[in-house]
Amino acid sequence: MTGNQSLLAARDVAKRYGPVVALRSADLTVEPGEIHALLGANGAGKSTLVKILSAVIPADAGTISVHGRQADIRKPGDAMAAGIGTVFQDPALIPDLSLEQNLRISELDRDDVLPWLDRMNLSHIDLDLLAGDVPLAVLRLLDLARALARDPQLLMLDEITAALTTDQADYVFELMREWKERGRSVLFISHRLGEVLEACDRATILRNGIHVAHLDLAGVEESALVTAMLGEELVEKVEAAEEEPAVLLDKEMTARPVVLELKDIRLRDRVNGVSLQLHQGEILGLTALEGQGQNELFQVLSGDRRPSSGELHVDGERLSARSPYDAISRGLAFVPADRHQALLPQRSVRENLAIPLYNRARRWLSLVGDEEERVEQAVERLTIDVRAGRQVQRLSGGNQQKVTIGRWLASGFDTLLCFDPTRGIDIQTKAQIYDLLREIAGTGSAVLLYTSELREIPLVCDRVLIMYAGRIVGELPAAAATEEALLTAAHGLNEEAAI
Repeated sequence: MTGNQSLLAARDVAKRYGPVVALRSADLTVEPGEIHALLGANGAGKSTLVKILSAVIPADAGTISVHGRQADIRKPGDAMAAGIGTVFQDPALIPDLSLEQNLRISELDRDDVLPWLDRMNLSHIDLDLLAGDVPLAVLRLLDLARALARDPQLLMLDEITAALTTDQADYVFELMREWKERGRSVLFISHRLGEVLEACDRATILRNGIHVAHLDLAGVEESALVTAMLGEELVEKVEAAEEEPAVLLDKEMTARPVVLELKDIRLRDRVNGVSLQLHQGEILGLTALEGQGQNELFQVLSGDRRPSSGELHVDGERLSARSPYDAISRGLAFVPADRHQALLPQRSVRENLAIPLYNRARRWLSLVGDEEERVEQAVERLTIDVRAGRQVQRLSGGNQQKVTIGRWLASGFDTLLCFDPTRGIDIQTKAQIYDLLREIAGTGSAVLLYTSELREIPLVCDRVLIMYAGRIVGELPAAAATEEALLTAAHGLNEEAAI
């Protein structure tokens, strides 16, 4: 197939934000009837390239051709007219409007998207709900339904599966295959390389804003993709970080003080009698399928919601948190999966890191004593890119997530509550977060880690709890936490192992 027949060809695309070069010179070619992966570490330029192709932001240089003819794509409507449909990394919905109102803004209505929602087992969704009250996974699939409703020639999916359960991701892969069978194409971005190798035909790999490889994926090993994304030197560091960590024996762990204890916590019909103990210096994993009460449990722990009944104890003393401030004041620090919930996007990196230090209105944006030094130490410890420091929204997703964790390093905590902290970030940044969590536990602090990435559990945790239907239904030591064992319990098929 010649270049003139390519569905899309981008050549020498460049983009910078002040001192930060997001894209230096990127090439991408997508042929008709293929599923094409766009890969790279966080900050490599993937999402920037997608936004340029969708005309959300302008390129500083480069050309874009569609079906062999140079395309003048200056605004999102031009991209849609050229047959390009996009599901961006973050939901493109206004949270204070209903789902149906969001559809109308998109010049669509429920009849346009309902057939696609039905294909994804979401026909029951109430479109009168406010977008801000709808789970992230549903918003991602609604964005996909909106894109499909426009019948694009090229469907671009930026990290759509990061927020989805395995079953939900299967709907996406089925639709991707259907698009390919119809002679259309998909540009697929994912940090889950197993998904890429299973679903995609070819890949373009970016590193530091430059394309470094165009690969036919038939017969390619995951390790080859990692090497192309990171380079040989960083691969060695990542492999060292992913070596199975030494975990404490059960007897040694249970002999340590209990720093966080839940006794029969209930929240309406979402959390149904959860009891657990977290010990000093322990990384306790928690996993579940989507919608099993894990969100609500972390809302209770972080002080965002009050339980209907049950008791929460911190260092042996009961905590009745009426707000997140109450939880923070007792040493409970929350890191959400959705970094946009935690960040002030138009403020600087250092201001975002210092947010917990501004606990009084009169102290806003005024650091005193050693606080500025602690912020700088957090930047250095997590190697946060501060070149675009004026606005944290200019950072890559991985660097933004580092900021949400780094603020607690600057302000201090006793127990870190991490809700899917590595979702949608690259393998290098994941390795840094793994190292950090182990370091935190090594100093005597405790970590409660919910993760949808099952492979993380034996890499990071000492033991793991499994939730189903609002209850803890299983407990495993990290060494026994195979994907099969976790999925069996997560589907409620292992009741005999219930605690």
